[in-house]
Amino acid sequence: MSAPSFTLGDWNRRAAVRTSNHDYRLPEDLLQQLQTRHWFPPAFLPYLAHPAIAAAGREVQHRLSANHLVHFLDYTTLLEHRIVNRAVEVIVHGELPARVMPQMKTAALQLYTDEGYHALFSCLLAEQVASFYGITGRPRMPRRITRLNALIARTGEEHRALAWFVVGFVSETIIARELLEVCRDGLVCSVSDMLRDHLSDEARHSRYFAAVFRYLWQRLDSRRQTFVAGALLEIIGIFFEVDEQWLQQSLREAGIADRDVADIVGGMATAKANRARARSGAIATLQALREAGFFACEQNRTLFTRAGLIDG
Repeated sequence: MSAPSFTLGDWNRRAAVRTSNHDYRLPEDLLQQLQTRHWFPPAFLPYLAHPAIAAAGREVQHRLSANHLVHFLDYTTLLEHRIVNRAVEVIVHGELPARVMPQMKTAALQLYTDEGYHALFSCLLAEQVASFYGITGRPRMPRRITRLNALIARTGEEHRALAWFVVGFVSETIIARELLEVCRDGLVCSVSDMLRDHLSDEARHSRYFAAVFRYLWQRLDSRRQTFVAGALLEIIGIFFEVDEQWLQQSLREAGIADRDVADIVGGMATAKANRARARSGAIATLQALREAGFFACEQNRTLFTRAGLIDG
């Protein structure tokens, strides 16, 4: 692989932390915008179509969307600082079982800087929306962060750096596609500005992590490759689980009856629903694995086929 694949391109002139003029403040005409725009894309919140929520009216739907946005932004702040940047550290500080080339390290340090800015603007916007709606008791620890930390904690020291890297790889390849889909909807302007700036950076981050994964995969021995394959499957699954406890609380705080809450959450948290979300949401991750030669191994193809992530 050529050296440019390990860079973030013209980072000085393109990274949002260096170039964006957006202040991400809520607009003065917010109430007018909410007549036709959303806090978060309805396509990502299928429960808004539930009869009980549809009957509750636009204000309740906006409140639920705002709840989701604030939770997503608080999660992003935690993810960038405590998960993704820890994954970047194992590259920067030579913790991986492969040589880190100078341009790879430089790009990792740039990426680290980007993620700190993403955490900042996510936090600032979350605070504004939370204040507008009087959302309290935040940030609530997201299930995904808890599950990822638990996975790392039970990983032996021998493979822990690899586990951190795989978490970062999955996160960055998933979020780039997720942000692309989110940005296609008509959103409140400050939310749209923030998500688009985030996307412009994450597209480069996704390519970087995919390139480093390919470089690393081809240099791992069979024992480490076996560990990575199992870790990938578990981590991808974690990224598409429903945060049941948070969703239940969000719905109840919006006045949705307990029986409807149980119906909504129960339908979204099935194994079948989780697999469907993972299969569609991890397309970029799976493509990066193909390009790295991961599926050249029959055992890996079988593992992911049985999990429902790829066709046999």
